[in-house]
Amino acid sequence: MRLNIKHVKLFLLLLTPAISWAQQKPVLRLDTILQRIEANNLMLQSYGLKADSYKHSGDAATAWMPPMVGVGTFMTPYPNQMIMEPSDRGSLMLQIEQDIPNPAKLNAKRKYIASQGNVERATRGVTMNTYKAQAKRLYINWLVAKQRVTVLQEAERIMVMMKKIEEVRYPYNQSQLGGVYQTEAKIQDNQNMISMQEGTIGKAKGWLNSLMNAEGNQDFEIDTTYLPVFSTATPFDTSSLASSRMDIFKMNESIKSMQLNIESMKQQKKPDFKIRFDHMYPLDAMMPNAYSVMGMLSIPIAPWSSKMYKSDIKAMQLNIQGMQKERSAMLVEIQGMLYGMQSEIEAMQKRIEAMQGKVIPALQKAMDAYFLNYQENKAQLPVVIEAWEALTMMQMNLLDEKLKLYEMIVDYEKELYR
Repeated sequence: MRLNIKHVKLFLLLLTPAISWAQQKPVLRLDTILQRIEANNLMLQSYGLKADSYKHSGDAATAWMPPMVGVGTFMTPYPNQMIMEPSDRGSLMLQIEQDIPNPAKLNAKRKYIASQGNVERATRGVTMNTYKAQAKRLYINWLVAKQRVTVLQEAERIMVMMKKIEEVRYPYNQSQLGGVYQTEAKIQDNQNMISMQEGTIGKAKGWLNSLMNAEGNQDFEIDTTYLPVFSTATPFDTSSLASSRMDIFKMNESIKSMQLNIESMKQQKKPDFKIRFDHMYPLDAMMPNAYSVMGMLSIPIAPWSSKMYKSDIKAMQLNIQGMQKERSAMLVEIQGMLYGMQSEIEAMQKRIEAMQGKVIPALQKAMDAYFLNYQENKAQLPVVIEAWEALTMMQMNLLDEKLKLYEMIVDYEKELYR
């Protein structure tokens, strides 16, 4: 059976869009990347497991010590001793002993240990905020690198045109051979700069994959329409910062945990209990079985014993006061830092607006005029190259300033919610 050529062509035509769709790279938005980091990052998962472990450790703190069982002799004479009465032969003894801890002590210790899980969860929030800032930096570095590649490709297109013009004019003595080599050098230098930007993109891709707990070489693209926007926070005071920053939240949880530890230490002045039961089997059959029951009570308020927990309580109280002072100092410092960062970002935005709205359009017009004159053989190549370099450099400087602005916005958000 012979295949119809028209049918084969029609099949390939229908198959081509499916193949191109299958080869298309997935586009990940920044929000998607941040969600995957929070869900899949192994370091963040470890904090959750550690927090859960403290709950079980707290439950374990309420357990009693196991009972002690002993078997031995009681009032048994040494060998070769004269036994005056049959009852002097002694007894076999069975002993059972159980420590009975104070329930208030156990509950206080359980609450203290369980509270450390909240500290671990707060640490997870601090780490997540750090990872978010790192992911945003990588994302905007990738974004700006792609914009740089676009600028460099346009610059290369213009330089290729000038090279072709030089090659056409050279046989007619309307240009010099050095002009051809000069444009070729500019093209090669431009391609090297593109390779540098591709390296930046590869680095960002690998790091983002590692943060998402994915294969380092997993291929994807970013949303090139993404634009970091700076939104000035409402006037903030130290109380609003204390509620928004995760490191302050972690410090608060640490203080709460230390206060619970103090409460646990205060319970040390309460007594513990112990009960012991002894049962004796006389070796003389004429003697009756006997037993002994004893209850014991610790006296932790004794001066030589109370000194330990009293000193620990005082040390912990001073430590809490120091942390509270540190927290207040941090909030005042952060408040001033954020106001300063706002002013710096606003000044950078004005600078970028001037470069983008006035400087680059003027250089673009100059470049277009010189290039038009060059095409009409009214201007020399060095003049056009100088205008081309000035425009390209200013466009790259603009992207450098944008990258600085975007990173400043990331740092601002990180300090606001850190």
